[in-house]
Amino acid sequence: MNIEQLVTDDFNEMINVRRYLHQHPEVSFHEEKTYAYILEALCKLSHFTIREHVGGKGIVAKISNGHGPSIAFRADFDALPIQDQKDVPYKSQNDGVMHACGHDGHTSILLSVARLLNKTYQSINGTVTLIFQFAEEVAPGGARDMVSDGALTGVDKVYGNHLWSPYEQGAVYSRKGALMACPDTFHITVQGKGGHGARPESTIDAIVVMAELIINLQTIISRNVAPTEQAVLTVGKVVAGDTFNIISDSAYCTGTVRTFNPEVKQMIKDAMDREVKGITAAKGATCIFDYIDGYPAVINESDAVDVIYRAAEQAGIPFKETEQLMIGEDFSYYIQHKPGAFFLTAAGKTSKGITAPHHHPLFDFDEQAMIDAVKMFLYILKEEHVYDYPGQPIL
Repeated sequence: MNIEQLVTDDFNEMINVRRYLHQHPEVSFHEEKTYAYILEALCKLSHFTIREHVGGKGIVAKISNGHGPSIAFRADFDALPIQDQKDVPYKSQNDGVMHACGHDGHTSILLSVARLLNKTYQSINGTVTLIFQFAEEVAPGGARDMVSDGALTGVDKVYGNHLWSPYEQGAVYSRKGALMACPDTFHITVQGKGGHGARPESTIDAIVVMAELIINLQTIISRNVAPTEQAVLTVGKVVAGDTFNIISDSAYCTGTVRTFNPEVKQMIKDAMDREVKGITAAKGATCIFDYIDGYPAVINESDAVDVIYRAAEQAGIPFKETEQLMIGEDFSYYIQHKPGAFFLTAAGKTSKGITAPHHHPLFDFDEQAMIDAVKMFLYILKEEHVYDYPGQPIL
């Protein structure tokens, strides 16, 4: 039996696990039943040692045999506060909560890796650490606290995977260097002086001040960031006013800044602070500017991406270089501490109608992509000289 057959034989169990998790999602920091489900599955595997409550609701499972390298894989298991609108048998049973980003698949994939490594224990030469992480979706996330609590102790390199519905199933994607951005959030409140719409001379119109501020914020990227750098500044929500004939005394907006370069991020943050304070002061208003740092950017190590490329080649899965993505991922905390890389397993399928983007009420993924991801993890272990299956599996 080869790796392909080994993984294919486990596919039905992968589907069962994924669909159970999809039916029973839990939002970030509230994953009690999901935690218990993962723990119960891992406790059935005789060759693993398990550490509970790592950094909070995290689980770290290790399997070790021989004296080779130590490689870690990570999967996240939280869901989102979104109503599942799919018409499928495994639709979420929890009102207003769904796995709209593929974390149910990530967890099923890593549990499959655990089962297969346990089954083929004698083919391991080294240590494999499986990190089951809570709360990726909501900052400060779970990765930072799991790292602080020793999730990477003794680990040489760490890899992560994300099922990715925008790409058609049957390929894996990654890139050297910057892959995913640092996703920051900002909140701005302008305080003016309200009054009747017929007497603007007696007011400080917070809406006018906010409008000028938003326009000026949009010039920060175009006129302060070099064209060779990647950056985004988006105002996503504006709230002001109560009725048609009253000048509002306050206005509020919130949005996001996305960058890869920490120096560019700081420059944008400083420029925003100057614009907010300058414009409001010039108009006689006051302001509150709150800038919240998001996850660090995901910066892949070149050698680790080479390993992903070779693993894909051995698995017979096309490897493609993805563009830089302006989304955020707290996998970045792991590769700030250990060498490693993140890759995307293509999981969309137009012929099956699986085209909805992540964080959408109709989100789904082609479950065949889970086979690709498990194969990738096992071949990464082979490339890292930690695993030499095929051999004689322990049954």
